[in-house]
Amino acid sequence: CVAKPRMPQFNCSPTLHRPLHLTCHASILPQLTRHQVVGNDEIAPGQGACYHQRAMGVQVHETAVVYPGVELGEGTIVGEYAVLGVPPRGVDAGALPTVIGPDSVIRSHTVIYAGNRVGAAFHTGHGVLIRELNTIGNEVSIGSHTVVEHHVLVGDRVRVHSNAFIAEYSVLEEGCWVGPCVVFTNTLHPLCPRAKECMRGPRVRRFAKIGAGCVLLPDLEVGEWALVGAGSVVTADVPPRAVVAGNPAVLLKEIAQLSCPYGLMDRPYKEPGG
Repeated sequence: CVAKPRMPQFNCSPTLHRPLHLTCHASILPQLTRHQVVGNDEIAPGQGACYHQRAMGVQVHETAVVYPGVELGEGTIVGEYAVLGVPPRGVDAGALPTVIGPDSVIRSHTVIYAGNRVGAAFHTGHGVLIRELNTIGNEVSIGSHTVVEHHVLVGDRVRVHSNAFIAEYSVLEEGCWVGPCVVFTNTLHPLCPRAKECMRGPRVRRFAKIGAGCVLLPDLEVGEWALVGAGSVVTADVPPRAVVAGNPAVLLKEIAQLSCPYGLMDRPYKEPGG
C-alpha cells in the first residue's frame, strides 16, 4: 500500500468485538488501523493500492469493515472506511443476513446495517447511512450523506440525491426520483407514548419526482408520475400525474401540461405508450 499519514492507533484489545479473523499479507498488517473483515476467504492484492480481491472480482478496501453474514455480489467494490453488516443493538453479528447484489459500488464511509437485501448495480455516495431490514431493488443510487432508516421499501431504478432523510416504513416505488435535502417524516404526534405503534412513512409511487428541499408528512401518497416542486411541504395525498408546489403544496397542473422552456422537446415527461 502507499504510504499514509500517521493515524491514531486503534485499540485491538481482546475485549473488543472482532467480527472475523483477518487473513492477508503480513506486509500490510502493521498499517491497518481498523479491523478489515472479508469473511473466511483468502484475499490477495486487488487492482488498486490498498484494495484486496475476493472471489468473483469483489474488491474491499483495507480500511473497510465487513461483518459476518454479508454476501457481496460479483464485481462489487467497497471503498475506504465503509462498514457493512452492522448488527442492530441487541442482535448478534451475522444473525441477520445482508446481501448486496453484483456490480455495486459502496463508496467511502458508507455504513450499511445488517438485514438489508440489496439488488444489482447499487451505488452509494460518500457517508451514506442505511439502517437495518430494508429491501432495495436493482440499479438504485443513494446520494452522499443521505440517511435511509429501517423497514423501507425501495424499487428498481430509484434515485435518491444527497442529504435526504428517508424515514422508517416509507415506500419508494420503481423509477421514482428524490431530490437533495428532501425529508420524509413518519410520526404524526412526536413523543406520543404510542407513537411507535403508528409510524407510517410516505408512499411515493412509480416514476414520481420530489423536488429539492421538500418535506413530506407521514402516511400520505404521491401518485404515479406526479411532480412535487422544490421546497414544497406536502400535507396531503398528491394525485397521479399532478404537479404540486407550495407550503402547503397545492395542485398547479398536470404533467401533460408541462413544456420544455428550451425547445428541446414538446413534453419533458412521456409515459410508456403515451
